[in-house]
Amino acid sequence: MARVRPMLDGVPETLLWTLYNRACEASRSYPVLDDPMAAELLSDLDYPFEERFGRPSPFHSQAQALRSRCFDLAVQEYLRDRPEATVVALGDGLETGFWRIDNGRLNWLSVELPEVATLRRTLLPPSDRLRTLSGSATGLSWLDEIEDPEGRGVVVTTQGLLMYLRPAEVRRILAACAERLPGGIMVLDTMSRWLAKGTVAGTSKVGGMTIPPMRWAMDPGERAKLRGAHPGITEVRALRLPRGRGAMGELIRLQGLLPGLRTLTPAMTLLRFGDRAAH
Repeated sequence: MARVRPMLDGVPETLLWTLYNRACEASRSYPVLDDPMAAELLSDLDYPFEERFGRPSPFHSQAQALRSRCFDLAVQEYLRDRPEATVVALGDGLETGFWRIDNGRLNWLSVELPEVATLRRTLLPPSDRLRTLSGSATGLSWLDEIEDPEGRGVVVTTQGLLMYLRPAEVRRILAACAERLPGGIMVLDTMSRWLAKGTVAGTSKVGGMTIPPMRWAMDPGERAKLRGAHPGITEVRALRLPRGRGAMGELIRLQGLLPGLRTLTPAMTLLRFGDRAAH
């Protein structure tokens, strides 16, 4: 297959940086995330990764992989009791979560902007249990695509997405999920207020890429506020990164535990939606 040149900018381009980090981690002898497809995707793309983002950082590559692993573990925990659940990945980018956690029974719906959806269909192998929907997560029409008449369960993931939306848009997504997906969960990540402030000012960069404005931010200690989006949100739980590799992995773990350092990287959170009868 000829290499594919991605024509992305703004928020969609950030998926290439996260792919770059995952691929760099996957190429190590003992990666914290088993993601061989990430390295394959990197070679399939005609894109100047190192020129655009700089040389791979051992910290960022392992931290990014651990974030993806944290999402995987949260979804797998839900699947243990509901193995035929539907996973809805909003802003899925070039994540390979379907293949990393596939139990042979789940269904997966990726929701992406048209230019990214085209990339996914071009680069990733098909499956009769995997669909890619072109559209915006904020439009909420993707909720109509979820078929769960037998109550098999739904997991919504929003890795690297919500921080780029406006607060009202985030609240609308959370409320709609709580209203329409009883018994389901959402796994999300958030950026701290001070990190997001730099992106709004246009001063946050990764190599030659200016990080797009993060309109919605939340410090880890503010998680409880998420309950206010809808009475159907019955649980708000902090998720911890899994243990990493070597001294760098220990540094990443400690950073997530110490109050003064927790705001340096995204914070992961699980929301649980109660049955309609409960609210």
